[in-house]
Amino acid sequence: MRFALDALLADVPAEQVDEARDFYASRAAGRGPRTFEELKEVREQKCVFRPADPPAVEETVEAAGVRVPVRILLPVGGPPRGVYLGIHGGGFYSGSAARGDERHRELADALDIAVVSVDYRLAPEHPWPAAPDDCEAAALWLVEEAEARFGTSRLVIGGSSVGANLALTTLLRLRDRGVVDRFAAAALRYGAYDLSAQTPGGRLYADEYFIQAYAGHVVDRTAPDISPLYGDLRGLPPALLVVGGNDVLLEDNLALAGRLSAAGNDVEVRVYPESPHGFTGHPTAMAATALSGISSWLHDRLSQP
Repeated sequence: MRFALDALLADVPAEQVDEARDFYASRAAGRGPRTFEELKEVREQKCVFRPADPPAVEETVEAAGVRVPVRILLPVGGPPRGVYLGIHGGGFYSGSAARGDERHRELADALDIAVVSVDYRLAPEHPWPAAPDDCEAAALWLVEEAEARFGTSRLVIGGSSVGANLALTTLLRLRDRGVVDRFAAAALRYGAYDLSAQTPGGRLYADEYFIQAYAGHVVDRTAPDISPLYGDLRGLPPALLVVGGNDVLLEDNLALAGRLSAAGNDVEVRVYPESPHGFTGHPTAMAATALSGISSWLHDRLSQP
């Protein structure tokens, strides 16, 4: 099969493309910490996030012998029609569930769903498999308790950057447990799927510190629980892959899309032009369009019988 990248580009107005090009031309490219000392400096900087209104409820849930803190937001319009399990990014070594409260409040109210976001343990203090253990525990808790707690057993999952990696590894774990069919869809934003540097896409970010912090102790990082690109991807729910055309992870995402499709899954790819890694968190019309598209896609999946 041959295709042109242009065929995968999301259909966005030309003025949004021009705005994004101008925005990023005047914006210095960011980079993550390169050592543990730099990471500590980043963590010491206080990040202020606008709280959701109504705010999230903090709770600790337990499944499979693992206790994990989560943040729960309920829709203001009435009982939820589904539950979204959200997994934050941050290189496995930073970030928090609270950082996504504002976006998750918008999602909860727009789709009339509950949102449960996971505060998984961070590397390097808690390297692999701590993070996927925590995410799996939150997912299993929903499988077991969603109906009683939220009045619905309709579940979807999503994540950004390494959160997309963790969302996919969570689905693989659930598939192996025989309960992945409880999740109706996966919305994955610019994920990192090959931490082994064995593919052309993976080699583009092989020197990033987050890989060493998270899985530097693992001899073979092609293990699907670390690099899901190498997993048996059969039997997974429909997936939406969203990535920027200028993202260093673009090739990684296209490789995953090909493997998901070859394994017989329903997969859709949306590449947003002139957009780098993390673009949906930036103040551009392109980001708003991408987030609206994700919400619409999730709405459609939750509406299917």
